[in-house]
Amino acid sequence: MSKQIDSILRGGWTLLRSIAVLSSSVATIISTMLPLFLYTSLSTGYLIFLFVILTISAFTIHGVLTHAFNDYSDYQSGTDDFSPAILSGGSRVIQKGMISLNTLWSLGKWLAIVLILIALLFAMFAQYKLTVLILIGVWAAASYSLPPLRLSYRPFLGEWLSLFPSILFLGFAGAWISLGYIPLWAMQNAVINALICLSWVMVHHIPDLEADKQAVPMKQTSVVWFATKFGLYYSRIPALLYLFIAGLSAIWLGLDRIWAAGGIVIIITFAMFLVLKMNVEDTQQVTFYEKILLLLAMITAIGLGVYI
Repeated sequence: MSKQIDSILRGGWTLLRSIAVLSSSVATIISTMLPLFLYTSLSTGYLIFLFVILTISAFTIHGVLTHAFNDYSDYQSGTDDFSPAILSGGSRVIQKGMISLNTLWSLGKWLAIVLILIALLFAMFAQYKLTVLILIGVWAAASYSLPPLRLSYRPFLGEWLSLFPSILFLGFAGAWISLGYIPLWAMQNAVINALICLSWVMVHHIPDLEADKQAVPMKQTSVVWFATKFGLYYSRIPALLYLFIAGLSAIWLGLDRIWAAGGIVIIITFAMFLVLKMNVEDTQQVTFYEKILLLLAMITAIGLGVYI
């Protein structure tokens, strides 16, 4: 019995892919919660409670639900079979025998149903912000991986219709819930963090490029589309594009947030240098640079939270 429990816990922890959740979801939560702790008179106890709830929600939706659907879909299409599987290639819980395909599907399906029922319950009690946040999270997880939409298999759509809104809304959720409205700084932080998240996800797809091409149906990510259209060297263009847009947002921050704007310019310039410098054919190097981008994403989130 203890071995079964241990196996379930190890499988669940592997499925979470906590580094990815920390670098995207938790980082963007911190980016909005920090100013509430530092610059408002809101109760510290209330803010800690809200932070914990948002973090648990992030791990539930972006960790368990999203990865369950993604691993299920990618296993069926075959892309994970060909992946170098360092940081990319899914959690590997199916391949390692930790969780069966049917169990993974049941987990994702029933978790999505429970979350939708919770969202409807919140709506009945006029908690519309919570309803919207949960439904967007479930939408993002399902639309990104599951047919018929399977937006991660279509260039640009997975990023903009699934990933971006999910990170964006989570990013300003803390301020929206606690203040009752979305201040400009919260929207700025959420947008910039979401764009940086898109950029490292695009780097994340580069090692899987050939595997994604062999999937049935083909997983035509933005990375695959650029590589097919213009050549392998240009597979880095989606990451550069999203970093460039994030860099332009320094203008949006303006003189009111000059320290934050300066920090963004420095970090984005360094990140773009790394993406331009990396050898896209060297999986180990791409993975190493991705880890640096994950660290930069967390530094950016904290910096934006401090300098508002």
